[in-house]
Amino acid sequence: MKQIAILSDTHGLLREHVMAELAEADCTIHAGDINTPYIIESMRKLGETYVVRGNNDKEWAEALPKSIAVTIEGVRFFIVHNKKDVPKYLTNVDVVIYGHSHKYSAEIINGVLFLNPGSCGKRRFDLEVTMCRMIVDAGRYQYEKVMIPYDISNGRI
Repeated sequence: MKQIAILSDTHGLLREHVMAELAEADCTIHAGDINTPYIIESMRKLGETYVVRGNNDKEWAEALPKSIAVTIEGVRFFIVHNKKDVPKYLTNVDVVIYGHSHKYSAEIINGVLFLNPGSCGKRRFDLEVTMCRMIVDAGRYQYEKVMIPYDISNGRI
């Protein structure tokens, strides 16, 4: 059994609450728009990490893959930044993780969970600040949305 912290669109910001979630997890999945190597370094210090490149991840991130497929505790993941880049005919996948829209979403499509953890970086578009916590074990998963507190008196952060 493993606990996975799933996040996206940090845009250079690792909030204290997010770091606490990452520290509790056995591994981390980041669906892109990281914006700085510091974020990846911080996640890797905490353990197993899977990261894809987002549209805002420029020259420093050229070595990052645009998508990856990984199996964790028997659950098969496909990870990409933008949902439109998910191949039309995916096979052998249980969960698709994506980001880009900054809006949390979880829906089952043809038996596959399509999960966008939302954004836990700088608050944008007046959306809530979120990530996801998932438990995987023997090919099964459970997940929950994690609301990240933010200070609205401090503008859009």
